Amino acid sequence: MADDDTREQLETLYWWGVPTFFRCAHDEDPSACDIGVLGIPHSSGNGSTERDQHLGPRAVRHVSAHNRRPHRTYGIHAFEALRVRDLGDVPLPEAMDNEACVDRIAAHTRRVAAAGTRLVSIGGDHAITGAVLLGLAGPGSTLTAGGPVALIHFDAHVDSYAQLPHWLGARRSAAHWAAYLVEAGCIDPFRSSQIGMRGQPRTEGWLDTSRRLGYDVVTMEECRVRGLADVIAAARARAGDGPVYVTFDLDCLDPSIAPGVSNLEVGETGFSIDEANLLLRGLRGLDVVGADVVCLMPTKDDAANRTAMVAGHVAYEQVSLIADRVLAA
Repeated sequence: MADDDTREQLETLYWWGVPTFFRCAHDEDPSACDIGVLGIPHSSGNGSTERDQHLGPRAVRHVSAHNRRPHRTYGIHAFEALRVRDLGDVPLPEAMDNEACVDRIAAHTRRVAAAGTRLVSIGGDHAITGAVLLGLAGPGSTLTAGGPVALIHFDAHVDSYAQLPHWLGARRSAAHWAAYLVEAGCIDPFRSSQIGMRGQPRTEGWLDTSRRLGYDVVTMEECRVRGLADVIAAARARAGDGPVYVTFDLDCLDPSIAPGVSNLEVGETGFSIDEANLLLRGLRGLDVVGADVVCLMPTKDDAANRTAMVAGHVAYEQVSLIADRVLAA
């Protein structure tokens, strides 16, 4: 057993000890923490790419000890100031059945919401956002007082393709969640923003599905023209004072810094990590009740685990963002 001095030296080394998210204590009881970090090893919601996104939580746990640190901008150390706990993984015994997995994830996050615990989830394909919010927000949710969240969505794709009956067999898929959550009363689209869209369009109206629902959709090109400060200010104003959920698809980043993702978009430059930091930190002070990082594909990552490290950093920013709000309350 390491003594206190030795542990202080070792706890930020990713290769030492038992891997948990950010070297946090493992506790599956959401009522025993202020912020829970949940692994969601799910990959049957996006059948158009390699199905290895279920390996994402394990890959992030492997490297995330490096991110157990104070936040320079916020001036806090979330992991020391609050009870941040690794809640483990959602058990998904029907892993190849997307609809069964969505139901299990929703039931799991419903218990988190009932405990009043704010949540950062690490996936997993983007279908997990739909499943998480079915339990975390909307009718019956203690965490959002039964109301919807404002969604702030960083991605290359809108994921609101309600005109498709299914995506290669998955009905509540990575391509559908941004639409069906509006119908379920979990997202208020008129308070929500989708930022960084640059996926290569299959139709001329590739953004219309979201705009018809009420989302503000900001393409990558528009981000460059307007500037990120203006984009994030508009998203803040639109979200208002109510509960907010932040979802971060790693494919919004440039492939040069996040090569191990499920849907690479190489035809246009994505966000840099500095730009991602500006966007996430620009949400400071909003009532963020939950967040996620999705679409890490460890089997496409490089030998240095670069994309897993980036995913861990994004989750660290999300935990710190939530902690800053909790501590200021």
